[in-house]
Amino acid sequence: MTTDRLFPAQEIGSLAKPRWQLLGQRGEPLDEAARADFLASDASLGFGDAFPAAREALLAGRARELGPEPVRDLGALFAIRFLEAAGLDRVYDGEARRIEMYEYPIRQMRGFRFQGHVRSFDSKYYLKAAVTDEVRLESPYHVEEFDFVRRFAHAVPKLPITGPYTLADWSYNEYYLARQPGWKGRAARRAAQREFVVDLARRALRPTIRALVDRGCRVVQIDEPAAGTHPDEADLVVEGFNAATEGIDAEFSMHICYSDYRDLLPALLEAKRCRQWAWEFANRDSAGHDGYEVLRALREYGDTREVGLGVVDVHRDAVERPDVVAERIERATKYLGDPHRIWVNPDCGLRTRSLPVARAKLEAAVAGAAKARATFENPRR
Repeated sequence: MTTDRLFPAQEIGSLAKPRWQLLGQRGEPLDEAARADFLASDASLGFGDAFPAAREALLAGRARELGPEPVRDLGALFAIRFLEAAGLDRVYDGEARRIEMYEYPIRQMRGFRFQGHVRSFDSKYYLKAAVTDEVRLESPYHVEEFDFVRRFAHAVPKLPITGPYTLADWSYNEYYLARQPGWKGRAARRAAQREFVVDLARRALRPTIRALVDRGCRVVQIDEPAAGTHPDEADLVVEGFNAATEGIDAEFSMHICYSDYRDLLPALLEAKRCRQWAWEFANRDSAGHDGYEVLRALREYGDTREVGLGVVDVHRDAVERPDVVAERIERATKYLGDPHRIWVNPDCGLRTRSLPVARAKLEAAVAGAAKARATFENPRR
């Protein structure tokens, strides 16, 4: 799954769902703007031809009789073609079938009871669960989702999956804490959290990842957004990662966003089968602060893994110029010492941006990578 080309590009998370998909999934007819957007997107990307009956029903206002799943198929194929048209080497479906990254995987397991909605950092809400019994997996998940992407993607599919540490951190830990003897102080809570993370990894994540790999998935991104909120638990992040990937032959990356990565080192370096760090950098890069300087730490620790380099900021609409992206890549290369270690991507998922802005940012990342590639392949004499 490696490429000889310098600075290949990849997606790293979710896209905003187009309005026509949201209306269609609810069984509502498309309004004029949603209809026009669907027609323009289909004309540009050509995804509707794969599902002509679903396209006809959606445009005819018969979404309710169509049902939500054919609309999700259209949305997933739209996202695949959207990412490929931007020039990415690795794609998924923009998580078109996923509402968010926590509730769905938890619903595939036994041992949880949902408690209610809580507000997340980006003013969205998710339904939070308490673990009330031993974790048990109902069946591997994301498998049919991956089968769809593999069927239609021209680029290499890269599957993102929520990691065990984040699933544990975003849950109430009742069962494993109750198993701890005596006073439920800091040591007991940490021991309970460790047991919870490892159980999720071994009983849910590993069989799911193994099933996906058996279906042909070769590139797996394990998302651990919670890692940066508790840097003193970086060793638990690593233990969960190692338990989830043990004995599985695939290319694994670990995506952690919005963290001071120095706080997670050197503990994070014990992630045995992690081939690539997929991190954010552009968000913190400014005239007064070098967002890529943290890469020095990897070199100082002697870590030689690939880096999924965040080169465009997903929290601002302003689209980075290709020359800015190229300079960021060149700066990162100086810190790492080897240009072949770098993949380029957005800092995180682009779902917080409109689709036109997301497309422009992806194209800027690809164009900036091409500009940097030309510099390295044709150095000035």
